[in-house]
Amino acid sequence: MIWICRYQSPLGAVTMAAKKEALTGLWFDGQKYFGSTLTKDWEEKELPVFDTAKRWLDTYFKGANPDFMPPLDTGGTEFQREVWEILKAIPYGKTITYGQIGAKIAEKRGLSSMSAQAVGNAVGRNPISILIPCHRVVGASGSLTGYAGGIEKKRALLTLEKAI
Repeated sequence: MIWICRYQSPLGAVTMAAKKEALTGLWFDGQKYFGSTLTKDWEEKELPVFDTAKRWLDTYFKGANPDFMPPLDTGGTEFQREVWEILKAIPYGKTITYGQIGAKIAEKRGLSSMSAQAVGNAVGRNPISILIPCHRVVGASGSLTGYAGGIEKKRALLTLEKAI
């Protein structure tokens, strides 16, 4: 069973999803790939993992770096999970490029290079926005490119973190 919970952020409504005791999704309502981890059978319910996620989001939207994380279950392919692990390691208030992520994966796999487009596709499919900070990924020139929640939300999140 998948459960959902709603949260009102300063940037708009957010829907969270969980199964068992782990968060499986967090999306701005209406964003690209909204509900990508939802099944047809879901129910709205308050769960402890949602309480933890709400506390995390409250702390974050007050401009602080939360020092805790609810349990996460991202699913995804092996490649996507590799990319998402790199995203989780991007420090609060910092950014990284798609190319830098590709270089990290290429090095780990013993390859000469990795497609920035493949990385971009995996970043875009991140099912747990904000907590897995895909908004901290920028274009090669530092430009704000591609964010499933929209560029204005990406700009607002990076501004909140004083990253831009």
